[in-house]
Amino acid sequence: MGSTTPAIRGGAGRRQDTRRRGAVVAALMLAMALAALDSTVVSTAVPQIVGDLGGFSVFSWLFSGYLLAVTVTLPVYGKLSDTFGRKPVLVVGAAVFLLGSLLCAVAWNMGALIAFRIVQGLGGGALQGTVQTLAADLYPLAERPKIQSKLSTVWAVSAVAGPGLGGVLAAYADWRWIFLVNLPIGAAALWLIVRHLHEPERENARHARVDWAGALAVFACGGVLLTALVQGGVAWPWLSAPSLALFGTGLVLVAVVVGVERRAAEPIIPGWVWRRRTIAAVNLALGALGLLMVAPSVFLPTYAQSVLGLAPVAAGFVLSVWTLSWPVSAALSQHVYRRIGFRDTALVGIGLAALILCAFPFLPYPGSWWQPTLLMLLLGGALGLFQLPLIVGVQSTVGWSERGTTTASVLFCRQTGQTLGASLFGAVANGVLAARLGGAGDLDSVTRALDAGTPPEATRRAIAGAVHAVYLGAAGAAALAFVVLLVVAPRRFPVLQD
Repeated sequence: MGSTTPAIRGGAGRRQDTRRRGAVVAALMLAMALAALDSTVVSTAVPQIVGDLGGFSVFSWLFSGYLLAVTVTLPVYGKLSDTFGRKPVLVVGAAVFLLGSLLCAVAWNMGALIAFRIVQGLGGGALQGTVQTLAADLYPLAERPKIQSKLSTVWAVSAVAGPGLGGVLAAYADWRWIFLVNLPIGAAALWLIVRHLHEPERENARHARVDWAGALAVFACGGVLLTALVQGGVAWPWLSAPSLALFGTGLVLVAVVVGVERRAAEPIIPGWVWRRRTIAAVNLALGALGLLMVAPSVFLPTYAQSVLGLAPVAAGFVLSVWTLSWPVSAALSQHVYRRIGFRDTALVGIGLAALILCAFPFLPYPGSWWQPTLLMLLLGGALGLFQLPLIVGVQSTVGWSERGTTTASVLFCRQTGQTLGASLFGAVANGVLAARLGGAGDLDSVTRALDAGTPPEATRRAIAGAVHAVYLGAAGAAALAFVVLLVVAPRRFPVLQD
């Protein structure tokens, strides 16, 4: 009997660890739901928010301000989580996010709401980066697809449910509940993290030197450049004085960041992030992914309503089907990359995505709803096969002390790609519309005109041409990702043993 006691204790300890890990995974899924929902749930409530607070001319900053804050804080939180541990960063980030949510719910005008959305974004950066890093910490390489597929499913469900939830709350309750519902969900996630996540104490954390100068420089540089990209061609022309001033200031700040980070003992963006082929290739490839994702997510709903004549709900369905195939493909990708490797699996996925995006301009005009829906279903499957192997693979090439920085750099590049894509493809779409319509109109004015009924035939054909051009641009971004992986990434990722 005595010889069995250690086994019994070991089994009990393993069961306790399994329950504790399950509680932490539940907290990560709740935190991911908060971050994913907040990007979509506000969109359908904009009319009610503007009707109550005013500020129609600046309401786009409800989204831009949040996105900017999330993006520029990702590298900072990644480095802090490597220095002090994941738990304190996640707890502080969740608390800041919930504070921002509460402040948004009591906002008294549009300026205050935008400012509080930026506070939300300051916490959202910690949620996005640290959740992905913890997912890799909790599971060995062989089991990481399980947690990643769960997080992908949460993202997919949130992307589909967010607009509908926002519309229901705005119509039948009050738009302020869009932010108040975050509080119980976030509180539950926060309690589970505090209660069940236990990390070994790191001795060097007590004496760590935080590169606050680098953090401030990165924040300022990212904020200025992303603002130039978000507002260029929208609030002012690309070659106007404000646009040139922002880009000029951004370039100066890039030089400042490089100088500060070279001198820092523990830089926020260490040089090895770009010196290691694997990490550099994944950063560039997922930056291209962010770029190409803009084509369907921003332009397809307008195409579905104006060209196909679908109602807004049906147009949303055409877009949402890729969120169904994406997590399924991601979950199954492990069976592929275990046979042919991370890089080659991603090459297959992005190669298929490029072909699918190229097929979109060849759809018949005006066509039927099932044709773009089928393409979106296939595109989601291709991108699931592309993204997850790269994230799991690159996280597996670094140890614990570098995983937060690596994950944050990947997410930062993807977010930056989305910002660049929105500006670039917006300019492409507006240019095609202006050429087709004799220099009159842009995509925003056409979108607003949809509320008045079906647009004229010439306008419908112009919109179809503009969206086709955008999809070809997205196919070019997919081809760029393919070339980067083929040329820069090693055929076999240098995976560390767990």
